[in-house]
Amino acid sequence: MPIFRWQGVGPRGERLTGEMDASSPAVVRSRLRAERIRPLDKTIRPKQSRFGAGLAIPGLGHKVRQKDLVVFTRQFATMIDAGLPLIRGLDIVARQTDNTALQDILRQVRHDVANGTPLAEAMAKHPKIFTDLYTSMVSAGEAGGILDTILTRLAGSLEKALRLKSSLTGALIYPLSIITVAVAVSAVLLIFVVPVFARMFASFGQALPLPTQLAIQLSDFLRAYISQLLIVLVGLILGLRGLYRTQAGRSVIDRGVLRVPLFGPLIRKAAVARFTRTLATLLSSGVPLPEALLVTGSTVGNTVIERAVLAAHHAIRQGKTLSEPLAASQVFPPLVSHMIEVGEQTGALDNMLEKIADFYEQEVDATVANLSALLEPVVIVFLGLVIGGLVVAMYLPIFTLGAAMMG
Repeated sequence: MPIFRWQGVGPRGERLTGEMDASSPAVVRSRLRAERIRPLDKTIRPKQSRFGAGLAIPGLGHKVRQKDLVVFTRQFATMIDAGLPLIRGLDIVARQTDNTALQDILRQVRHDVANGTPLAEAMAKHPKIFTDLYTSMVSAGEAGGILDTILTRLAGSLEKALRLKSSLTGALIYPLSIITVAVAVSAVLLIFVVPVFARMFASFGQALPLPTQLAIQLSDFLRAYISQLLIVLVGLILGLRGLYRTQAGRSVIDRGVLRVPLFGPLIRKAAVARFTRTLATLLSSGVPLPEALLVTGSTVGNTVIERAVLAAHHAIRQGKTLSEPLAASQVFPPLVSHMIEVGEQTGALDNMLEKIADFYEQEVDATVANLSALLEPVVIVFLGLVIGGLVVAMYLPIFTLGAAMMG
């Protein structure tokens, strides 16, 4: 559908401009008049596309990051709170965003809303951007007439989730990046540097020290089988990805991840914080507990915890409290089930869940800081042993020869 640029005069006499998806200029005029905007004559023109505009190559196009969604939600909430109509607010935010993918999606949402589709339903057509959590809260806000409050609350929840994800990602990326660099540098030394030393040592006509022999043998093996090793590595990565896409494989991997020393408890704390924060946000927005649990289960990011949440959903359907199945699952720490039980007894479950989320988010931050302090000396020792060991192994014969000549 073509995009038209337009200019008009608002209900207070202000000059307005914008863009709109429509089949013809007449449709643009009718929609503007429905929004109490008087279009100016000869100002409704098709948007001129630049070279490459709208070109989308699979896998190479712009992606909508969570940060972009947070900014949109915060801006949209501010505009709704200021009294702007939904269509006008969507139009303004779409023009303000720098992400072309999000811009196109917002224009589609605006078009659907202009044609009478509820906002939550229009957003639900784009599940990769607007999750079940997002659309459920927007639907509750529309039904209760408090969309601005819901969007503000949702923006805060997304910001905290983004901060939690950044902390967790930082803790995992640091050691992986160091190991990757160490392996890459070692491979370069073994493939390109060690053979030069090996040819030089061959002219000595003397027995080489054991570390040097091992380094040369490892270099010969790597040079002979580098292509096969790369194929095995790629196959292993693709195999794990394929296994993770299956329900049984993902369950095994997620269960194993929770048992990894140091990182397992960190991932569990992050999942608990995400679960309690999401559930608290939904409950405070007026979403019923059973429905909120269904939505929350798909956001925790771990199938083991997701199953515990779904089991809690079934238990609540049978008349039980939330704390009972969570305690029986042995997946959540006892503190969580005890605090939830207190929240149920006092009638302040959403507030108690917020406190649990705050506590575990602080625990994640503290654990990440401790891990960073612990891993720093370990990484230094690792680099010294791997790279330093190769360098020493190559220079040992030179030192031995020098000592023999001086003797």
